[in-house]
Amino acid sequence: MLLEKANVKETATNGEIPTKILLIGQSNTLGFAPIPATIREIHNVENLMGAAGIGSLLLEGAAATISQVWEGMRTHSWVHFACHANTHCDTLKSGLHLHDGLLEVTRQRIQNADLAFLSACSTSTGSDAAVNLAGGMLAAGYRGVVATMWPIQDDDGPVIANHFYMHMLEEKLGDRQLNSANAALALDYATQRMREELEKRKATEMALLRWVSFVHFGV
Repeated sequence: MLLEKANVKETATNGEIPTKILLIGQSNTLGFAPIPATIREIHNVENLMGAAGIGSLLLEGAAATISQVWEGMRTHSWVHFACHANTHCDTLKSGLHLHDGLLEVTRQRIQNADLAFLSACSTSTGSDAAVNLAGGMLAAGYRGVVATMWPIQDDDGPVIANHFYMHMLEEKLGDRQLNSANAALALDYATQRMREELEKRKATEMALLRWVSFVHFGV
């Protein structure tokens, strides 16, 4: 399903270009376990952005094709993936699983790219900082990337994303503009909130691996 907020004006009070975010959810991928919470994740973010007047385009299921996502990435400076990922020792073979195949992020250079949030397993895994999906997104032109160091639980993505974007909206630059320079602080805020929630539920020591997995690269 493809949903776009068409009623958002493309203007900002300070003359800067408004933030537009592309939201991609793929809950069912052949050969992988279902991850139904990804749909809740992107819809939650869409609702937050809509309430704040931030433009968004949501692609999920069959609408999240390689061509549609590439087109959306060209017209939206922020992108949020909630899907399965493929991490390979060869960066060119790493990518994000969409409806019709693997999106190989280093294949193209994205103009005006700002922030990418990779809510997928092991997106910062690799032999060094350049040989992973996070490095691939930086190479594609994104100034900052949120990624994961190892597999994450399906239910953790919506929690981190919700706190992350709520903090980003509280610290936005101006009318319809988010400030990607605050991404590292927003992620720290989100992981701390997740840690507190896990502690309230008296989660085991292994819960540490859940919130520590999320990391930020770039500026």
